[in-house]
Amino acid sequence: MARWLIGTGWTRRLVAKSRSAPIDGRTLDEQLAAMLGLDDLDNHSDLRGLSPTAARVRVAEGIEVAQAPFAGDVEVEALTLAGAAGAIAARKYTPAGLAAASPGVLYIHGGGFVTCDLDTHDPLCRLIAVNAGARVVSIDYRLAPEHPFPAAADDAVAAFRDVAARAGALGIDRARIAVAGDSAGGHLTAIVALETRGDRIRPALQVPVYPALDATCSLPSHLALAERYFLTRPMCDWYYDAYLGEDPELRRTPRASPLLAPSFSGLPPALVYTSGFDPLRDEGMRYAERLREAGVPVRAHCFDQLLHGFLLMTALSRAALDATLRVATEIGEALHHGTGTRR
Repeated sequence: MARWLIGTGWTRRLVAKSRSAPIDGRTLDEQLAAMLGLDDLDNHSDLRGLSPTAARVRVAEGIEVAQAPFAGDVEVEALTLAGAAGAIAARKYTPAGLAAASPGVLYIHGGGFVTCDLDTHDPLCRLIAVNAGARVVSIDYRLAPEHPFPAAADDAVAAFRDVAARAGALGIDRARIAVAGDSAGGHLTAIVALETRGDRIRPALQVPVYPALDATCSLPSHLALAERYFLTRPMCDWYYDAYLGEDPELRRTPRASPLLAPSFSGLPPALVYTSGFDPLRDEGMRYAERLREAGVPVRAHCFDQLLHGFLLMTALSRAALDATLRVATEIGEALHHGTGTRR
C-alpha cells in the first residue's frame, strides 16, 4: 500500500505536500516527501521507548518495504571473520564472471550501532557487487546496547585486518580493498581508515555514505534539520546513548567522533556521499574538507534532494535508486581505474 500511494501521481502529490517546502535552496524528492507524509501518520521511524529487539524488528520491516530487491546474478557465501572478541558472521558476494583476483569491498552496515544486520543490507550488497565489479564482504559486527562502545569499532577494524590477511583465499586483490558503509557504518569506515594507517595492508579507498562522524551533534545541519526529515535529533541522541552512554566527554574523543581526530594525514583516498535533508549532512561535508586539507585525494557529492538512509529507499524513490547506482558505480571506477577520486 505504501509503495502504491507513493508511486501514484495524485496521491503522491497530496501526501507529499506538507514536506515539499524548500529548505536552504533544496527541495526534497517528491517520492521521499510522500514517504515522510505517510510516516507522519504513525511515527514509525521513532524508535524511542522500544526495546532493542523491538526496534530491530521495526527497522527491518520498514527496510523490507522501502528497499528494492536485487535480481542480479550474484553468488552469496556465508563466512566467519575475526572480530575483536571472537568470530563474527559475514557474507561474501561475488558477481558472475568476475576475475579470480578482483577488487574487494568490506561493507559495514548502518543502523545507529543498534539496528540492522546482514539481511537488511543484503540487496544493497548485491547491487554494489554487480555495479562495482567487486567482491563484497558484509560484516555483522556486535550491536549496542548489549555491546556498547567500542565493540563495533573494534570489530570493524579486526574484520578489515582479517579480510586483508585472507584476501587471496577470498579472491580479492589485497591492493584494491575498499572499506565502505552507511550512517553508523560510515562512522566505522572512518575508524578503519584512521586505525589502519600503519598497517602493511590498508584500505585502497574509503567510502563513507551519509556518515555519523560527530557525536557532539554540533554542526549547523543538526539544528536546521533536527526534526521532520526521517532521522531526527532525538533519534540521534537515542542511538548515541545506546552506543556511547551519556558521558559528554567520551563523545569528544576521536573513536566516538572520528571528525575530531587530530590528524587526517596518510588516510586512503575517499568517496564521501551526503544527502541534503539529513542532520548529518555537514559532518560528511566537513570530513571531506578535512581530508582535502590533509592532502588526501577525495571526491565528495551531496545528493541535494535525498534523505538520510536513501541507499535503503530504492523501492520508494527513483532518485534514491539512481543515487545508489551512482555510488556503486563510482566505487568500481575508483577500484578498477582510479577515476573515482581527485584532489
